[in-house]
Amino acid sequence: MGLEDKLKATAKNIEGKIQEAVGEVTGDPETKAQGKAKQVQASVMHAVENVKGKIEEVKVRSKKVREE
Repeated sequence: MGLEDKLKATAKNIEGKIQEAVGEVTGDPETKAQGKAKQVQASVMHAVENVKGKIEEVKVRSKKVREE
């Protein structure tokens, strides 16, 4: 969880940007669309990681409140 998943999402985003650019240069709309789809997937992966982080923050705060 965490850093490794964020790195995978970033790599997916870069892969998508490259694929989109290749599709643009070669005039291949399918390749371009696949690249954009990978970028969307990477955005979702980042959002999931952000939610996981927020959940963890809530757990920590909740634990501190119970200990007081």
